[in-house]
Amino acid sequence: MRALLDVVLRALDLYTDVIIGVAVLSWLLAFNVINIHNDFVRSVWNGLNALTEPLLRPIRRWLPAMGGLDISPIVLLLAIYFLRPLIA
Repeated sequence: MRALLDVVLRALDLYTDVIIGVAVLSWLLAFNVINIHNDFVRSVWNGLNALTEPLLRPIRRWLPAMGGLDISPIVLLLAIYFLRPLIA
Protein backbone atom coordinates (compact mmCIF):
# COMPACT_ATOMS: atom_id res chain seq x y z
CA MET A 1 0.00 0.00 0.00
CA ARG A 2 2.86 2.35 0.79
CA ALA A 3 4.31 1.85 -2.69
CA LEU A 4 1.03 2.98 -4.25
CA LEU A 5 0.99 6.08 -2.06
CA ASP A 6 4.57 6.85 -3.07
CA VAL A 7 3.58 6.60 -6.74
CA VAL A 8 0.63 8.97 -6.19
CA LEU A 9 2.83 11.46 -4.31
CA ARG A 10 5.46 11.31 -7.06
CA ALA A 11 2.76 11.89 -9.69
CA LEU A 12 1.62 14.98 -7.76
CA ASP A 13 5.23 16.20 -7.68
CA LEU A 14 5.52 15.75 -11.45
CA TYR A 15 2.18 17.49 -12.02
CA THR A 16 3.40 20.39 -9.87
CA ASP A 17 6.43 20.67 -12.14
CA VAL A 18 4.17 20.69 -15.20
CA ILE A 19 2.03 23.49 -13.74
CA ILE A 20 5.13 25.57 -13.02
CA GLY A 21 6.38 24.83 -16.54
CA VAL A 22 3.12 26.09 -18.06
CA ALA A 23 3.30 29.28 -15.99
CA VAL A 24 6.92 29.99 -16.99
CA LEU A 25 6.24 29.18 -20.63
CA SER A 26 3.22 31.47 -20.69
CA TRP A 27 5.35 34.32 -19.32
CA LEU A 28 8.03 33.67 -21.94
CA LEU A 29 5.39 33.73 -24.66
CA ALA A 30 3.72 36.86 -23.25
CA PHE A 31 6.98 38.80 -23.15
CA ASN A 32 7.94 37.51 -26.62
CA VAL A 33 11.11 35.81 -25.41
CA ILE A 34 10.18 32.70 -27.35
CA ASN A 35 7.95 32.46 -30.39
CA ILE A 36 4.88 30.24 -30.65
CA HIS A 37 5.51 29.91 -34.41
CA ASN A 38 8.47 27.64 -33.66
CA ASP A 39 7.31 24.03 -34.10
CA PHE A 40 9.08 22.74 -30.98
CA VAL A 41 7.74 25.54 -28.77
CA ARG A 42 4.22 25.02 -30.14
CA SER A 43 4.34 21.26 -29.51
CA VAL A 44 5.61 21.75 -25.94
CA TRP A 45 2.95 24.42 -25.31
CA ASN A 46 0.16 22.21 -26.68
CA GLY A 47 1.36 19.21 -24.69
CA LEU A 48 1.59 21.11 -21.40
CA ASN A 49 -1.79 22.73 -21.98
CA ALA A 50 -3.35 19.34 -22.68
CA LEU A 51 -2.08 18.13 -19.30
CA THR A 52 -3.14 21.15 -17.24
CA GLU A 53 -6.31 22.54 -18.85
CA PRO A 54 -8.68 19.83 -17.54
CA LEU A 55 -7.96 20.95 -13.97
CA LEU A 56 -7.36 24.66 -14.57
CA ARG A 57 -10.53 25.32 -16.61
CA PRO A 58 -12.99 24.66 -13.73
CA ILE A 59 -10.87 26.80 -11.41
CA ARG A 60 -10.93 29.65 -13.95
CA ARG A 61 -14.72 29.44 -14.14
CA TRP A 62 -14.97 29.56 -10.36
CA LEU A 63 -12.56 32.49 -9.83
CA PRO A 64 -13.71 36.06 -10.48
CA ALA A 65 -12.28 37.93 -13.47
CA MET A 66 -9.04 39.63 -12.49
CA GLY A 67 -8.17 41.43 -15.72
CA GLY A 68 -5.19 39.85 -17.44
CA LEU A 69 -3.99 38.06 -14.31
CA ASP A 70 -4.54 34.30 -14.17
CA ILE A 71 -4.12 32.92 -10.66
CA SER A 72 -5.66 29.52 -11.38
CA PRO A 73 -2.23 27.78 -11.39
CA ILE A 74 -1.56 29.20 -7.93
CA VAL A 75 -4.92 27.90 -6.68
CA LEU A 76 -4.18 24.46 -8.15
CA LEU A 77 -0.71 24.40 -6.60
CA LEU A 78 -2.21 25.30 -3.21
CA ALA A 79 -4.77 22.52 -3.60
CA ILE A 80 -2.00 20.02 -4.33
CA TYR A 81 -0.01 21.38 -1.40
CA PHE A 82 -2.93 20.77 0.98
CA LEU A 83 -3.79 17.40 -0.61
CA ARG A 84 -0.32 15.90 -0.08
CA PRO A 85 -0.57 15.54 3.73
CA LEU A 86 -4.00 13.95 3.40
CA ILE A 87 -2.58 11.32 1.08
CA ALA A 88 0.54 10.76 3.18
